[in-house]
Amino acid sequence: MHAKIWGCRGSLAAPGPETIRYGGNTSCVEVRPSDERLIVIDAGTGIRNLGVALGKDRPSRIDILLTHLHLDHIEGLGFFLPIWDPEVELHIWGPASPIRSLEQDLTRYFSPPLFPIHLEDIPADLHVHDVPPDDWALGPLTARAEKVNHPGPTVGYRLEEDDKVFTYISDHEPALGVDLASVSPDWISGYALAQGAAVLLHDSQYTEDEYERRVGWGHSSIRHMVTFGLIAKVRRLLMFHHDPLHSDDQLEAMLDEARAMWGSERDGLELSYEGMEIDVA
Repeated sequence: MHAKIWGCRGSLAAPGPETIRYGGNTSCVEVRPSDERLIVIDAGTGIRNLGVALGKDRPSRIDILLTHLHLDHIEGLGFFLPIWDPEVELHIWGPASPIRSLEQDLTRYFSPPLFPIHLEDIPADLHVHDVPPDDWALGPLTARAEKVNHPGPTVGYRLEEDDKVFTYISDHEPALGVDLASVSPDWISGYALAQGAAVLLHDSQYTEDEYERRVGWGHSSIRHMVTFGLIAKVRRLLMFHHDPLHSDDQLEAMLDEARAMWGSERDGLELSYEGMEIDVA
């Protein structure tokens, strides 16, 4: 299994000279299992560049897994070139709300005045699925979605092929009302998704000082991200969903703090960046 990051910024795209090294596009990750099918997690602004890179040699089927419908995770969907290709079979997966299906919620976004084209008029062969309660197959992958702590219906994803596990939890506040170090792991939001993962992309939006003023906003501090990764015993932890106000230099300072918590003798803690390629082994 191979992955590539096309966007790792959170909340709002932040292009500019201070974000060149790690990128300003919002969340989007490409995943390729052994059969080379294309699976895309989240459709932030980074998905536009993925669509351009595919060119006309795009696969006949694409699966897009949405964690939730906040704009920074869906705002690139209308600019993903394959959705305008009638030869592409496009499957979109994501969480339903208590009162509406995923398709009904996407229809609200794909309609004037928010977007000039209605969802039903997209040329691709479109199939919209509420994520199932149990595991499901995506070719050689076994996929699982579970709700995590974030405002509104939000899920994380666990993708498995053989013994390779890739977990993506982009927007997550596992420590909301919980001392992560003092409770059973089974009571921690997202633990079942991350347990033993070879690679975990996880929310790391705030410094400790910032988090104190943003409790309940649905994101993690550095300490919460590191503690969660250690409890889940992940082998490689990638800091993700960078705050739009954090420059490259600030992100690197946060990485230094995170590594001190992670343990100097332990490898595997890194900052996500646009263009980063990941072998899930």
